[in-house]
Amino acid sequence: MSRRSGILEFAVLGLLRESPMHGYELRKRLNTSLGVFRAFSYGTLYPCLKTLVANGWLIEEPGNTTEDALAAPLAGRRAKIVYRLTAEGKEHFEELLSQTGPDAYEDEHFAARFAFFGRTPQDVRMRVLEGRRSRLEERLEKMSASLARTRERLDDYTLELQRHGMESVEREVRWLNELIESERAGRDLRGSASGGPGSQDNTHGAPGGLPRPGDDPRPDTPGDTAT
Repeated sequence: MSRRSGILEFAVLGLLRESPMHGYELRKRLNTSLGVFRAFSYGTLYPCLKTLVANGWLIEEPGNTTEDALAAPLAGRRAKIVYRLTAEGKEHFEELLSQTGPDAYEDEHFAARFAFFGRTPQDVRMRVLEGRRSRLEERLEKMSASLARTRERLDDYTLELQRHGMESVEREVRWLNELIESERAGRDLRGSASGGPGSQDNTHGAPGGLPRPGDDPRPDTPGDTAT
């Protein structure tokens, strides 16, 4: 299984942990709640769903809404399939959620992990955040060393692009520092103590008062062009 398909499986299980969904509805949630998946198409999603069903982590059920019931005779096609998480699927997702290996610190996997921090234990959140910060600090050190070696050979525009990349990484490191400080203080970013009114289980994006997509320091991913 590739790293990218593994991230998609994790995100699908996490979203279905909230409620059963049609494939179309699931793709919309992947697009809107998890920006890193904007470029995923149905051609990628449905093989993933089939694999999860084959593993026993999902089951397929016929749609039971009036709209679904009318869809087949009116449009000449089958009613929509609803995907539901099984008990084994829930257990598998919780297992994935507890993992804090190096993959959790990489760009795309970190974005997916962060989206489900509302269901992640505090000690696991801390390990993932600290691992991500360490990974970015290493990246920043390499970028700085590379820039120092090549500065004299770069034109002004290439040099500015290099500086922009470094500034983006620096901003995310500062953001991670704020998150880690809040976690250590036992509060969310609204300033509420853990377990208080400000601490909410919010798997649509981030827990409590965590930044929304517009505040995310990571670079934007390309728009979804799939149909």
